Amino acid sequence: MAVERLGSILKHLSPGSSLSQITSKNQDDIVITLAIRTPLAKARKGGFKDTSLEYMTYALLKEVRERSKLEPGLVEDICLGNVSDSKAAYKLRAAALAAGFPNTASCSSLNRFCSSGLKAVADISHAISSGSIEIGIAMGAEQMTIGGDALEKPFDEKVTSQSQESADCMQPMGWTSENVSRDFNITREEMDKYAAESFRRAEQAQKDGLFDDEIVPIKTSIENPDKTWKEVTLTKDEGIRPGTTAEGLGKIRAAFPQWGPTTTGGNASQVTDGAAAVLLMKRSTAIKLGQPILAKYVGSTTAGLAPRIMGIGPTLAIPKLLAQHNISLADIDVIEVNEAFASMAVYCRDTLGLDWAKMNPRGGAIALGHPLGATGARQIVTGLSECRRTGKKLLLTSMCVGTGMGMAGLFVNEQ
Repeated sequence: MAVERLGSILKHLSPGSSLSQITSKNQDDIVITLAIRTPLAKARKGGFKDTSLEYMTYALLKEVRERSKLEPGLVEDICLGNVSDSKAAYKLRAAALAAGFPNTASCSSLNRFCSSGLKAVADISHAISSGSIEIGIAMGAEQMTIGGDALEKPFDEKVTSQSQESADCMQPMGWTSENVSRDFNITREEMDKYAAESFRRAEQAQKDGLFDDEIVPIKTSIENPDKTWKEVTLTKDEGIRPGTTAEGLGKIRAAFPQWGPTTTGGNASQVTDGAAAVLLMKRSTAIKLGQPILAKYVGSTTAGLAPRIMGIGPTLAIPKLLAQHNISLADIDVIEVNEAFASMAVYCRDTLGLDWAKMNPRGGAIALGHPLGATGARQIVTGLSECRRTGKKLLLTSMCVGTGMGMAGLFVNEQ
């Protein structure tokens, strides 16, 4: 079982740091000097439904360049987390050049499913730490209007016939949600109660203007039913449903009745278009260039588990990351766990004993949406904004990952 494997993993880890080391300030620290995102729009019917991945990425990179006031030629690498677009690397390169970054800035895209944005942050951070580059931008973006993570055709049976877990890798994510619900006795009532609270928190945060310092307005165009176009400026997340209650959610029919009765369109993450970006460099570089230091990147890790219960991935990745840095959950101030499904969110909260007040205080993907490649970066942007508002220090982010993985990241707010 996953818990037994976790114990084996942790037993072989040697704590490499402590709270005092994590929060100390050193010249070689990898720091974040800008963290912003687009509004999150409803896929296929929202504000980005007619916006290409390359335009969304271009618009956000342009904001990074203008808001950072950094000489564009100093940026050496840009990495984009994206899941569903096979041409993402081409589109990122075109977007970066259009946004005013010179051709000396290299570009790449990567895909680790829902953790792609965090993986991009980790890769850029590690490149800076190793001396490969000095300044980089990590991004995540997804245009789910035109694509998601569904497979176009079955895997080769010569592969999947060798192992049940191999075959499980091609199963839809809704199936894994029902497996978590059934295997770990997560009830529909618990899931709807959790989802309603996610909507309530997001609604309140939006009313209070808490998202305003993390979202940058994006100008784009929408095609009208009569085939004419209108220009719009997107400023707010579109998935929040004011007045949502657990009772109301309880009336929604099951989304995957072929697998189980608990997962619905109301207690699962929304299909969403959006992007997020993080600017990274060493502390010494930020000081030399007069860049504001928002936060310190401490580290990240991944862990694997059975594909059929991929949703519980954070329960492996979080303890592993905390053990690596010799700290506990009691040291963490804000926790962002991606709400792929309420089944996994409830399981992860209860199994890890997460303080619900600290977990997704502005709501999560059930209310805000889950643009696959963007979420890992979006959580950092949102979490650091909440840390700044409340004066809190340590941010922990985590998500389950398709095909059976979990990832987690640790950051120190410095503002």
